[in-house]
Amino acid sequence: MTFIERLAHAQHAHQSRLCVGLDPDPARFPPHLKGPEAIYDFCRQIVEATADLVCAFKPQIAYFAAHRAEPQLERLMQHMRAVAPDVPVILDAKRGDIGSTAEQYAVEAFERYLADAVTLSPFMGLDSVQPYLRYPGKGAFLLCRTSNPGGDDLQSQVLGGVPGQPKMFEHIARLAQGPWNENGQLGLVVGATYPDEIARVRALAPKLPLLVPGVGAQGGDAQATVRAALPTPEAGMVVVNSSRAILYASSGADFALAARAAAQATRHALQTPPHLA
Repeated sequence: MTFIERLAHAQHAHQSRLCVGLDPDPARFPPHLKGPEAIYDFCRQIVEATADLVCAFKPQIAYFAAHRAEPQLERLMQHMRAVAPDVPVILDAKRGDIGSTAEQYAVEAFERYLADAVTLSPFMGLDSVQPYLRYPGKGAFLLCRTSNPGGDDLQSQVLGGVPGQPKMFEHIARLAQGPWNENGQLGLVVGATYPDEIARVRALAPKLPLLVPGVGAQGGDAQATVRAALPTPEAGMVVVNSSRAILYASSGADFALAARAAAQATRHALQTPPHLA
């Protein structure tokens, strides 16, 4: 199956729009998790506790690379394949570079880590995205309207400063819905902290999957997110990511059970349609 098909299958099978972000911070681990394999052990237990509740996992590569834990990420990717073969994995890398370098980043994402999809910055244009789209069946989520306050610095700017022209994030949405998406592999990243912008992106890209971070620790509202992203039954899928609120629901030995409970609560909060009851 393609990434889009795998995502749709997981959403249906698990009745879930929840993506658990894997952002392992050893400083926040329970005291009993120590040693050179702590990052893998922590993430493994989170995955096993939540695999039946999610439609995707999203490991953030920086949290592994900062601790020289890329081999642990490779092992984790293999483990997820074994224990949750129906759950697609989105590698959160936010890469964005010239074509020849992007080719190497694509090898990293899809051949080294065997990810199903990757997050990308579209700032350098289509040729920086194309190397990822040469992998049949893989997906790519382009940063569009991000959840951080600084996103306004560029994403909300009107093109050319001319009244009536689209904002940068609107332009990205149109490109991803149209000329950049020949093989149907693209989605968009839109932050949960901006529900009005989610609705605007959905209007411009009615069929694309939206990856929505910012629910939980960043303050995004789960139900407002779903209402904005799914205005009609025909709208494209929405994948709502929560990381810290689930990973660190407990700092004790029961961290995995607490993560499961937090994931269950978030999954339930995301189940509003049909249709927008």
